[in-house]
Amino acid sequence: MSLADPVEPQAQRPALQNYGVSSEADGLLPWSFASDQLAAARNYWISTTRPDGRPHATPVWGVWLDGRLYFGAAVDSVKARNLAANPALLVHLESGDEVVILEGEAQWLTEVAPELWQRIADQYALKYDGFRPDPPSAQGPFITLHPRSALGWLERDFVRSATRWRLEA
Repeated sequence: MSLADPVEPQAQRPALQNYGVSSEADGLLPWSFASDQLAAARNYWISTTRPDGRPHATPVWGVWLDGRLYFGAAVDSVKARNLAANPALLVHLESGDEVVILEGEAQWLTEVAPELWQRIADQYALKYDGFRPDPPSAQGPFITLHPRSALGWLERDFVRSATRWRLEA
């Protein structure tokens, strides 16, 4: 378990019909596989849904802390407008070889406890060459995702490594 995640979610097989995925527990990935990649990632691809149902994907900077992803968004950006209309959010890391996908609902943050904001800003500064985001406000909110589920696998061993985690929202 990663120190950043308070509870280790249980690994199980995803329901993938006709892909040859093993039904055995041998090969399931530990949550640390996902958590470590989420913490180390520089870019996170997020997918939202436009009000007319069309998908929208864009990369964002963010940090993974305590089992949540935190990232900023301009209030008038497409992603922010989409999330205001429909908070469903999917996050995918850049690799197709060591895959991590999160699914859940976005929550808008216009205020964050000072201690938590310090940790978020410190992580941003470490990851993004000293860049420290402005604290969230109504004009510049931050968004958090506490995923309900996650998928992960190693492309080189997909049938043995495909793993699903159910997380508390």
